[in-house]
Amino acid sequence: MKIKLLITGGTIDARYNYLKATVDYDKTHLKDMLDQGRSRVDIDIEQLTLVDSDKITDEQRQQILEKCNNAEADKIIITHGTDTMVETARFLGENIQDKTIVLVGSMIPYAFKGSDALFNLGAGVTAVQILDKGVFITMNGKVFNWDEVKKNFEIGEFQEKH
Repeated sequence: MKIKLLITGGTIDARYNYLKATVDYDKTHLKDMLDQGRSRVDIDIEQLTLVDSDKITDEQRQQILEKCNNAEADKIIITHGTDTMVETARFLGENIQDKTIVLVGSMIPYAFKGSDALFNLGAGVTAVQILDKGVFITMNGKVFNWDEVKKNFEIGEFQEKH
């Protein structure tokens, strides 16, 4: 079983830029994360962009959709920033039914102590292998259907939409 991993950026891949005193991006950490987690799953990694999810455009969402539709693999993980992850999941969920797609990110960058990135990525790798076709978000140890999830910005967690 081959899994496609599409990288878009978000907190999971952010780093602290000491010169500018800001969080930004210089490279992806996903291969290092999979190696550190001792993943033995066949994963094809492709970096689409490295941006904060607040800066993802409709054109980039369309590119993600096209990459998913054109992927040979029917199991796809997408790393994504958490602020607009629900919007991207909705866009994909409304347009793809024949693949299993899991969006995953983190609240604390992988490069920071105490990050949730490894845990969330591991959950995503496992979830994409066992879920039925559809679009899902895995965060906080939970799996959410694309149309039943919201981000609670006050507590920094994903929850079921009621």
